[in-house]
Amino acid sequence: MPELGWELKKGLAKKNPIFMLMLGLCPFLAISTSVENALGMSAAFSFVLLGSCLLVSCIRRWVPRNVRIPIFVVIISGFVTVTELLVRAYSPTLRERLGIFLPLITVNCIVLGRIEAFASRRSPLETVADALGMAGGFCLAITSVALIRELVGTGGISFFGHTWTLLAQSIYGFQLSPGGFIVMGVILAALKKKGVI
Repeated sequence: MPELGWELKKGLAKKNPIFMLMLGLCPFLAISTSVENALGMSAAFSFVLLGSCLLVSCIRRWVPRNVRIPIFVVIISGFVTVTELLVRAYSPTLRERLGIFLPLITVNCIVLGRIEAFASRRSPLETVADALGMAGGFCLAITSVALIRELVGTGGISFFGHTWTLLAQSIYGFQLSPGGFIVMGVILAALKKKGVI
């Protein structure tokens, strides 16, 4: 069981898909402009990653080696389609804010990488632990960056239709891409100083 604990924890710090592996940065920077967007993308990403990894782990013995990547992409796109339909049905405004980045989870290198490197070679239990850890790391990274970007860029946090103003001053334009790179740089520097990376 200690190995399952490691599989779960590694995605949060040592192998965080955003901060350590630097994967999936395009949707990460585009969506991390607000906490609501970040949590919505985290939920969608987690559902797709967990479902796809678990299914691939269960069928890995029957997938022919020469067509495994197309099969993996079809599985991922099936989960993305379900996710997109659910988001469209229950939260059209979130669907609009996530835009093209929701269907692009299909080709997100984090998802395909975890399936190819881990789920296609390990048991379902290990795969679930790994997927939960990686999804947790993604959620932690995108939410922390979004929190800082939204707070500095607007002076407050908007959540569930309520806005809490926390700062008297804000930096106009901080929610644009350069602000995301600045926040990532500061977080990476702090992680390096603490010895996490």
